[in-house]
Amino acid sequence: MNWLARLLSTRSAAAPLDAGLRETLAQWQMLPAADAGTPHFEARYVIVNTEATGLDLDRDQLLAVAAIALDCGLLSPAASYYAKLADDAAAALVGLLAFAGAGPVVVFNAGFNRSLLERALDEHLGVEPQWLWLDLHWLLPSLYNELIGDPARLADWMKVFEIETFQRHHALGDAWAIAQLMLAAQSRALALGLNTPRSLAELERSRRQLRPPA
Repeated sequence: MNWLARLLSTRSAAAPLDAGLRETLAQWQMLPAADAGTPHFEARYVIVNTEATGLDLDRDQLLAVAAIALDCGLLSPAASYYAKLADDAAAALVGLLAFAGAGPVVVFNAGFNRSLLERALDEHLGVEPQWLWLDLHWLLPSLYNELIGDPARLADWMKVFEIETFQRHHALGDAWAIAQLMLAAQSRALALGLNTPRSLAELERSRRQLRPPA
């Protein structure tokens, strides 16, 4: 089954997309996978964040999505994306996919943000991105164990690094803070010889395996 057939079959239960969105989504689906072996300062990371009605995945709904590009080690507020789902959920999500491209994607607390986003993408578009996901919730204590040894809140890491943003608990405002934390993560990773997205993914996997049973 080719990509177009998969797209049409998975959207059978969702509202049809207009021609422009269909074309944008099709172009995104044809992107080649990102090379996880690319050095940090040649790679384009996309920091993705969400805004929801609450923190309960069983009850709460996605309100807005945001993304900021960290491209070749450079972070610019202009290279960003923000959209509310209430205006047009499908358009907001297609726009996010187009901005994020093939990834890799960086989040803080994938257990919430990734789960919420993937649910919305499946519901409205019938797609599931095959991105390499990197979660700073796990990576930061692995890289900066001397500062905070265990997974901690975003606010705690912002305090440690004296990071400020224009609006807390806003999808784009928190994404800006997470992007600055990703710069700090890259800096320490390079000092440790962890030079690629793949090396960060392996570090995160190792840290998760060390987590004691619940």
